[in-house]
Amino acid sequence: MEFKKRSLLSKLLLKYTNRDRYKEYKWELTNYNKDEFDKYFTGKQRLNTLEKIRQFCAENSEININHSGNAGDIIYALATLKRIHELTGVKINMYLKLSKPRAMPKHMSHPLGSVMLNQKMADMLSPLILSQSYIAKCEPYNGQQIHIDLDFFRSKLIPIEHGNIARWCGYLTGVTPQLFKSWLTIEPDKSYANTIVFARSERYRNTSINYSFLQKYTDLVFVGVASEYDDMRKAIPHLKWVQVDDFLKLAQITAGCKLFIGNQSFPFSLAEALKVPRILEVYYQEANVIPEGENAYDFFFQEHLESLVKQLAI
Repeated sequence: MEFKKRSLLSKLLLKYTNRDRYKEYKWELTNYNKDEFDKYFTGKQRLNTLEKIRQFCAENSEININHSGNAGDIIYALATLKRIHELTGVKINMYLKLSKPRAMPKHMSHPLGSVMLNQKMADMLSPLILSQSYIAKCEPYNGQQIHIDLDFFRSKLIPIEHGNIARWCGYLTGVTPQLFKSWLTIEPDKSYANTIVFARSERYRNTSINYSFLQKYTDLVFVGVASEYDDMRKAIPHLKWVQVDDFLKLAQITAGCKLFIGNQSFPFSLAEALKVPRILEVYYQEANVIPEGENAYDFFFQEHLESLVKQLAI
């Protein structure tokens, strides 16, 4: 029998007169919405397989892709975009959608507040993205024709609370990123060769972890916003704060450091993309960042963190 969506009045009436049938209807509606999205996403015009992308690139000199953030999500998406370029020879035009609303639990905060990407953040990202050989353009989205819409990963069909953020865009395009390899090529800032670079956002913290043991390490810098830095100085009073004008500079610092320590935040995405020696603080409730390839370490427990730092900060 063909499914028919009910009006709001009809749903309310069903809810209060026949609870069992209402639950059944909700289940049917969920399946219907999923099926409709599948039909939409897998339509003939969608570039959702390598074969389709290759055919398109054989006939076109550029491919337009959009993303609305967060900043870390954009860095992880670059792994798939690099692989598309490697397999097709066509460079990518990346268009950033600004001011898309952010859904976030009330107990968490974010430097950008209620949006995922604003103009300032786009301006800081663009020099880094444009420095990559597989990117031709990086501009705010302003009605340009989009060939691959990377925002489809927010469709709720991909379980974004689990798995690996860096694979989301591979699921959309059918192109598997090579996450064991670096996907950012950056000239390192060698002045940080003996430095531990540290970042810890106010979101995604493993609350059982205490970083005061880092007081014994002298060459230690923090990258992040002022509120995060002020908070971490309570545990590490001598912690230095490095501020940057754009994220290309932050990537150069990260590429040049001896060791990077961070939680599931934007700075760690750079360390992961660069494959520098790195330690990830895993967030219990949403473990969707998975270090892969060389120099990759992660932890849940304090003792393991201290042991890893001792091994790697030689």
